Amino acid sequence: MHKATWLLLPVFWAETFTNTNGSLKTPPPVFGLPNCCASPSIRRRHRLISSLKTQSMLKFAHPKIAKKWNEIMAKQYDVVIIGAGPAGSVAALLLRQQGFSVCVIEKQHFPRYVVGESLLPLGMDVLEEAGVLHIIENEPFQLKNGIAFTYQNHYTAFDFRHKHGKGKNFALQVDRARFDHLLILQAQQRGADVHFGETVISMDNSADPVQLKIQQNSGIQYDLHARFVLDASGYFRAVPRLLGWEITQGITQHNVYHTQINDRITHPKFDRNKNLIAVHPEYRDIWMWLIPLDNQRSSVGLVGQARYFKQAEDQAGRLLGASELLKKYFGEVPLFQKIMPQAEWDNGFPFHYIPSYSADVQANHGNGFALLGNAAGFLDPVFSSGISSAMYSAKLAVEVLTRQLNGEKVDWQSEYASRQGYGAQVFKTSIDNWYNGSLQDWVFNPSHSPESREMLCAVLAGYAWDSSNPYVRDAQLA
Repeated sequence: MHKATWLLLPVFWAETFTNTNGSLKTPPPVFGLPNCCASPSIRRRHRLISSLKTQSMLKFAHPKIAKKWNEIMAKQYDVVIIGAGPAGSVAALLLRQQGFSVCVIEKQHFPRYVVGESLLPLGMDVLEEAGVLHIIENEPFQLKNGIAFTYQNHYTAFDFRHKHGKGKNFALQVDRARFDHLLILQAQQRGADVHFGETVISMDNSADPVQLKIQQNSGIQYDLHARFVLDASGYFRAVPRLLGWEITQGITQHNVYHTQINDRITHPKFDRNKNLIAVHPEYRDIWMWLIPLDNQRSSVGLVGQARYFKQAEDQAGRLLGASELLKKYFGEVPLFQKIMPQAEWDNGFPFHYIPSYSADVQANHGNGFALLGNAAGFLDPVFSSGISSAMYSAKLAVEVLTRQLNGEKVDWQSEYASRQGYGAQVFKTSIDNWYNGSLQDWVFNPSHSPESREMLCAVLAGYAWDSSNPYVRDAQLA
């Protein structure tokens, strides 16, 4: 037996010696005695354990001993959250308000770029409940008070200040790198442990607690135990992938091309306080977004089925890339031609491509875990509902989980899945109607009453869970 192995044996009785990042803490006095009272040999062993700063030193131990050490050292939390995006951060903030121990596992390092810059008023309500709205409002993010649509020579706009029901009448367009980082820092400052650069590589939810195997970027692995797991990993869908729960068959797939430009728009027809959604003048199931950010920057994107873009070629017969496709399709929209003649497309910001993003899952909860936001299935981004509905799902899940962790019996299907699915179905129906053209026809029809437009406006503001709205109750236009 290696010397380091037998030196480890006397201290396997000890409680957890690991820090929240998996490294080893300095252990407490051996056998409950002050170090000065311990024998020299025990003090030497104690100093050896203190010097093991990472689990990589366990390579000197016999495999069985190293395995036993990891079992003893495994940290247990009330809740482990996978993903430090808005849904994960909001869940962590709300759980910390209740005093639960929380660990957030995030595979990337923040700040980092991610698309999806547009919040909805519903999301502002959730941020307020999580205690961080005042912090976000102090940032120089672009105000958003509605959404505008254009098709051929038609133009119409919905203002959140004129919507059905209660709730906030404004939102923000955010730099996601900054926004996401602010939220997770707040969760960290309020007591959540946050591990960046780490990935969940396995999960055993067959018993209580749930057992997770975590791998750091360095390759070091360690175990975490949790009374419950919330998957907020977005379209990465960590838990569904581990369990084989993803569903892609039977779902119409779309591609997304996006970047950020210096829009240089000064035309009075453009309202910087609103998203602008453009329907292609010939192919109505192709649409584009123009989301104004601060400093005359805008996020721009192109969405449509892959079959359209596979056929797009230049004069030499070469397939067009993301940059060329964005410029081509934006150039075919009359309003964009009018307001964007000075736009700087090639400003050093990369052009991104997301293929076949749509997916669904078998269920959004299981034994010891629940899925939040896009981890439970990715909704089309046409109404910018993704971030806000994800944060709202975190709120719903935490409400149920709080009661469960406090010893109450809960029904995740009726109290979470059905409630979350209620609003998600409203968005899904609206998205389906968008692509089949019926919602587009309605939007550009000027004959509808102000009351009907206010009902749709409320859904565009994110309030798809408001059953007082006839549009929501019927999941279709009244």
